Amino acid sequence: MRIFKEEQRFNQIWLILVIATSVLAAIGIIISAYVEDHNSLSAIELVAIIGLLVFASGFIFLFKLNTRIDENGISYKFFPFHWSCRQIQWNEINNAYVRTYDALGEYGGWGIKGGKIWNTSKGKAINVSGNIGIQFELNNGKKLLIGTQKKEDAEKVLATYKTKIDYNA
Repeated sequence: MRIFKEEQRFNQIWLILVIATSVLAAIGIIISAYVEDHNSLSAIELVAIIGLLVFASGFIFLFKLNTRIDENGISYKFFPFHWSCRQIQWNEINNAYVRTYDALGEYGGWGIKGGKIWNTSKGKAINVSGNIGIQFELNNGKKLLIGTQKKEDAEKVLATYKTKIDYNA
């Protein structure tokens, strides 16, 4: 395998249910308060608040993690935090492998995690779900873990470019 591509989003059923339940409960409370006292909000304010709640709660579903591994190295983009791809060349990588990890225990959850706030020895993680990631150990001592749902494909492409990593080790 020569090229690995993956796009991931926050689309877990449990997450959708938690957000939908929270938003519906909040909307119910707001509408109930409005029905009891029409003077508390205007109809326009009521619609605006409900619209803002729906938009804010749905914003997480716009997040997207794109990963690509090819002959040049790895590139990744976690929209909306990264507006362009971040590139790591093979000659910057000391080691790369697929591993199982504990998102909450090792990095404090999902998203862009780690670094200065949480368990600095683990480095940074960029993930949206699951517990499988591609671990990169860089020549500068930094570590980056990128979550994947395609374990076998990631292992195959890393095996393809293993000589580029070993050469630089």
